[in-house]
Amino acid sequence: MSIVNISAYKFISLDDLPALRERLFACCEALALKGTILLAPEGINLFLAGSRAQIDGFMASLHDDFRFADIAPKESLSAEVPFGRLRVRIKREIITMRLPTIRPEGGRAPAVDAPTLQRWLDQGHDDDGRELVLLDTRNDYETDLGKFPQAIDYRIASFTEFPAAIATDRARYEGKTIVSYCTGGIRCEKAVLHMQDLGLQHVYQLEGGILKYLEQTDGTHWQGDCFVFDGRVAVDKALLPSPPLPAIDEREHAEEKADSKRVPVPLPRGERVGVRGHAEEGADSEPASMDFPASTRPSSQPSHPQGDSPRVARGGEGANATSAMLHEGGV
Repeated sequence: MSIVNISAYKFISLDDLPALRERLFACCEALALKGTILLAPEGINLFLAGSRAQIDGFMASLHDDFRFADIAPKESLSAEVPFGRLRVRIKREIITMRLPTIRPEGGRAPAVDAPTLQRWLDQGHDDDGRELVLLDTRNDYETDLGKFPQAIDYRIASFTEFPAAIATDRARYEGKTIVSYCTGGIRCEKAVLHMQDLGLQHVYQLEGGILKYLEQTDGTHWQGDCFVFDGRVAVDKALLPSPPLPAIDEREHAEEKADSKRVPVPLPRGERVGVRGHAEEGADSEPASMDFPASTRPSSQPSHPQGDSPRVARGGEGANATSAMLHEGGV
């Protein structure tokens, strides 16, 4: 496992996007790194892979820019680089929510770290005795691979559907402590701020997301694998690549087939393929569904014992159910 995979983001106003794009691309190209960097007026989101020396070289260069000096990436290892090439792209948002009033740079929402969340789950309540509710802000195809089994799961196909889902279900959370989580934290940065705008109290994000929880704890309370937005598809509790998924759907663009040595999960709804796991700008115009049956378990999947890794449904409805990976600007 000699390849270091990093993911990181920061919400910060950026007004030099074309020049920054060129500079970051040149740096990554010189270091022979592969992966994706997303830039937007609201910040940066990156996923890169390479040797330890290559990654350290990039982070040193990134930290030379005072705006990114405090970025601390999450890391995991793999035997191969899970990206086919290098992309540095400019987008409208680094995580698409379509609520321009939500600006995390103006002040982060409260966060709870992984050991604290594990302790709260062990005792069944927070430190003030309030009932604890976990809220999964990820998409349905992600929760099908793994989740905290007691979490609320709205079965959304895109993060843009989250605001309407939570707005119609506010009563569920009154008087309780809410901890929202996603893969790496970026979606919850916006989700928690939106919930606060709705008037919900005692709302927290899981600091660093699932990846940090698996890094800092023994994984107790987590069930299954964690979907990641690269050729590994998912990692297990040890943050190591899960066994390859069998072929599900061959309707992949030739570009993406050539990019990955592994068959990825299918792309539902026929959305345009940009970066696997990320939206092309054209996808931002898709209307969000308004039907949100809340669930505390993945629908269309059998229950799995602790430690087993559920897999995405195969073919037919399952092939159409895993779409919005193209909507997510990040983790």
